Amino acid sequence: MNKKCWKSIGPDGELNSSQRPFSKAHDMENTTTSLCVSFVILTWNSESYIKSCICSIVLALENSPLSYEIFIVDNGSKDNTKKELNQLENLYPDLVRLIFLESNMGTTYSRNLAIKRSIGDHICIMDSDVELIPGTIEKLIQHFGNDPQAGLIAPKMVYPNKKLQKSTDYFPTVTRKVLRYFFLRQIEAKELVQAKSLEPIAVDYAVSALWLLKRKIVQDVGLLDENIFYAPEDVDYCLRIWKGGYKVIYDTSVSAVHHTQEISRGFKFNKAFFMHIKGLLYYFLKHRYFFIKPSFDN
Repeated sequence: MNKKCWKSIGPDGELNSSQRPFSKAHDMENTTTSLCVSFVILTWNSESYIKSCICSIVLALENSPLSYEIFIVDNGSKDNTKKELNQLENLYPDLVRLIFLESNMGTTYSRNLAIKRSIGDHICIMDSDVELIPGTIEKLIQHFGNDPQAGLIAPKMVYPNKKLQKSTDYFPTVTRKVLRYFFLRQIEAKELVQAKSLEPIAVDYAVSALWLLKRKIVQDVGLLDENIFYAPEDVDYCLRIWKGGYKVIYDTSVSAVHHTQEISRGFKFNKAFFMHIKGLLYYFLKHRYFFIKPSFDN
């Protein structure tokens, strides 16, 4: 499985071995080899999902020529997640790289740790409750070769029962966020029609359940903003990608299964809710808008 990864995939989905592998120093010590994809996955009390997540990656890429590594950052889990991670490392010692944190450091700091250590030409941000489907990563990489302006690509997300899951949205405004808390289901029902597009489309942002990024995006746009603990780090990063002259693409021709564990969904006065509000306020102040969302030419 440790095969050379070339920079692009041809129209037929086969690797183009005529090109030399993309290789740059990626903030790694003694980095001399480049892989095709670096998966970055966070865990926090994720014992119910993490094994299925990692095994789905291995199975999905079992017959693929893509080389890859899997970084898993544990945010101080209190259940049996650490035990599961150690078993996965023993099972896949050439693939799995573990980082253990003593406490929950949120999504941005933890993901950045792995991104800085990764060496892949592409970075796949993936939730621990997502299961990869064969062919998805290859198809997303192929799109990068077809669209030089694409900076981030996300597949269609579905629930385990194959029902379509909302995985993109418009940039938030204060008005829209208030409406979402009270009319979320109705808004989602209207917007899911977007997922019926037969061609990849540009969207404002994609939720970070599964992102594929070019390494160049991290070099040009930077890392995730660690001033945001949990959310809306995905909105912030996608807006920065657009501001950087790239596009965020939603490809409905491929999909992944998401067992969604959204902890801030709905109108619940818990810690996640207040952290989300804090993150939103920071986001609006940072990007200097509240009521009129940013727009870009596709």
